[in-house]
Amino acid sequence: MNVVTLSQIQFAATCMFHWIFVPLTLGLSIMTAWMETKYVTTGDETWLRMTKFWGKLFLINFALGVVTGITMEFQFGLNWAEYSRYVGDIFGAPLAIEATLTFFLESVFIGVWIFGWKKISKKVHALSIWLAAIATNLSALFILLANAWMQKPVGFVLRNGRAEMTDFLAVVTNPYGWIKFSHTLLSGYALAAFLIMGVSAWHLLHKNEVNFFTRSFKMAAVWAFVASVIVGISGDFHAVEIARTQPTKFAAMEAQWETKRGVGMNLLLFPDVARECNSVEQVCVPNALSLLAFHDANAEIKGLKSFPPELRPPVTPVFLSFRLMAGLGTFMILASLAGIFLSRRKNFIDNRAFLTLMVFAIPVPYLAEQFGWLVAELGRQPWIVYGVMKTTDAVSKSVTATQVALSLLGFIVLYGLLGAVDIFLLVKYAKKGPDKDLSNLIDMQGRA
Repeated sequence: MNVVTLSQIQFAATCMFHWIFVPLTLGLSIMTAWMETKYVTTGDETWLRMTKFWGKLFLINFALGVVTGITMEFQFGLNWAEYSRYVGDIFGAPLAIEATLTFFLESVFIGVWIFGWKKISKKVHALSIWLAAIATNLSALFILLANAWMQKPVGFVLRNGRAEMTDFLAVVTNPYGWIKFSHTLLSGYALAAFLIMGVSAWHLLHKNEVNFFTRSFKMAAVWAFVASVIVGISGDFHAVEIARTQPTKFAAMEAQWETKRGVGMNLLLFPDVARECNSVEQVCVPNALSLLAFHDANAEIKGLKSFPPELRPPVTPVFLSFRLMAGLGTFMILASLAGIFLSRRKNFIDNRAFLTLMVFAIPVPYLAEQFGWLVAELGRQPWIVYGVMKTTDAVSKSVTATQVALSLLGFIVLYGLLGAVDIFLLVKYAKKGPDKDLSNLIDMQGRA
């Protein structure tokens, strides 16, 4: 393999591994803050135990997520030096804000939250986790705004052989970025809620802390359902934006080869079927694709044949990833809705089939998010900045294939070890369950 392909594989591997940690951090930070707020406002000790238990899993995930994220930024200078030289004036701005402002804030207030249990009042302590959670979510915003500029470049001119920013406001208000942010943020909330439901289901299957984990499950089921529904709604807006700004990606998502009006949507996992999606012999929803893309049942969809072959993304992986993402998202909506109703029945803990399903459903939102990112990044190819710079022009000229291959092997080994540590710690403390007695902590906070 050449340097470009190896560099793509390396960056994809580090990004996808890092993204295992990010959505759980986004979701658990907000949910932990909400639990502690419920404790402060109600005085119910169970909410404090929930804060401590789920907050511990949040901290494990956050710590390892930071480690895996740092190496990604080094790759812009090492593997993608031409990209950094060409667009660094624009791409670096939101990343600099993320590193110097939001990451600093979340790190400081997470420290206050960890070490302030017996030193500050309950209200101030709850405020610290809220500030950390807000900073964490804002960190995701600036990273996604940087990625959105690669998807839909705005506020710049090409001058002196590179892209130079002319309108910072246009970059930070890029509608592509804000739609992507809402879609990503809510998917993180849904993922965290599914983790809570899955861990709670495991304990309920073993009849451990039944009241604690029943309450945790009920809470998480509502979060998961609301978040999953909003993810679906934001996904519709995102599809409209993609159809308007990245027609090649949209055509690949649906394997639409011919330019037509009133195009139907193929429901099968076979990309070639979409060529004749309007045929009654196929599993197809008439006019649905045009309606999805432009909210007009008779709208024209540009097919892949309208673009030169060298400007088309890889169709099959984009097509399949989009359907798998949507299918898993539908499962999440249905499973969380079932969880809301079943968890309110008196014999809920005896429903072993459903509880077992929810334990095995923990990976579902992780997979849905990974497939979503495959659609986003593979669908943009062959562009690293859509319509501005091709991926083949972005790699470092001084890096050899051997160097990239060796560093890729090193990343795989290192990240594999970190992943094993993360899974071990999460499973260990998830199985351990909540602390039995927090009376000393409550007494200390009451005097603070």
